[in-house]
Amino acid sequence: MIARCALALVALSTVGCPEVPRPVDKPDATARAEGSAEATSQPQSEGAAHSIGERVQIVEKAMGTRVALAGYTTDKLNREAVQDALRAAHQEIARLEVLMTTWQTTSEVSRINAAAGRSAVAVSDATLDVIAKSLWISKLSAGTFDITFASMGKIWRFDDGGAHAIPDKATIEAGRRKIDYRKIKLDEQAKTVMLETANTKINLGGIAKGYAIDKAAAVLRRAGLSSFFAQAGGDLYVQGRKPSGEAYKVGVRDPRGPDGAFFAMLPVENHAFSTAGDYERAFIKDGKRYHHIIDPRTGYPATASRSVTIWAKDALTADAIDDAVFILGPDKGLELVESIDDCGAVIVDADNKVYVSKRLQGLVQLTQPPTDAP
Repeated sequence: MIARCALALVALSTVGCPEVPRPVDKPDATARAEGSAEATSQPQSEGAAHSIGERVQIVEKAMGTRVALAGYTTDKLNREAVQDALRAAHQEIARLEVLMTTWQTTSEVSRINAAAGRSAVAVSDATLDVIAKSLWISKLSAGTFDITFASMGKIWRFDDGGAHAIPDKATIEAGRRKIDYRKIKLDEQAKTVMLETANTKINLGGIAKGYAIDKAAAVLRRAGLSSFFAQAGGDLYVQGRKPSGEAYKVGVRDPRGPDGAFFAMLPVENHAFSTAGDYERAFIKDGKRYHHIIDPRTGYPATASRSVTIWAKDALTADAIDDAVFILGPDKGLELVESIDDCGAVIVDADNKVYVSKRLQGLVQLTQPPTDAP
């Protein structure tokens, strides 16, 4: 059995905050793929010129977080070929970041925001796809996921290291009223996006990483890899099994535990895994926790959950759903999960109670109770 020396899969969920964070140097561990950090070497097959089943990995930064890509050599792909495929996958993530970032004025998202209330903006298929998926989950979740949260502006500040001031109620309410996904108009034939009012802004930080992971996975499949994982922050896609035949196992972070502590494990094969939590960018003031996942219905940090982990057929779907379920809480959140094909969830609610959706019952192994703390 492969030793449990595991890669930490980091999460930096960004929906609900005014800006996607700049790249950081010290990521937080959120999930763990059991055995994934061991380089597994198997005997060379007869006539092969390289080892089979050797793990190859690259770790880079993109989209404001840590990106880890790993795959295994095969009888047709040596170490150099696998590494080339991983680098091509990372280049795809970097290409998509340029289109969707808000840190560059020339990005498609920045141009959409700059033209708000005036004109439609022609965009790439990628940006159009991500915005269309955003509108899908906005409608399905009654607006609890809404990429126009950026219209609030920098009212809540979780990224700049400044004093953790709580905005006054009037300021929050004025900002909240600007949030409305229905002000986004797509023309799929013309491939344009328009924001109807000048004070409407969008930010794809809560969903773009999932899309990028799916596209990176497509690059790896085209290169011939059948066993790999692609991860950016809390968004992960796993293809196949390890060369030993074992399934990849992914750990769910304890939302109140120390870094590297997990309360549940589940196998993941040909599926995505995404986590949203109230612990990544947060502060406690007067005994109350404030964090970056803002409920568009109130303008305040959502209070129904501590963490939500979504298992889905693709990373874009998982990334779109996790924040909506986090805001909705276990009752309505599980209803949403069950309404989507091939989707499951593990939820830790505000009272530290764990909920497992129907599709994941019997798969999720609860290894210990989550830590109970404010």
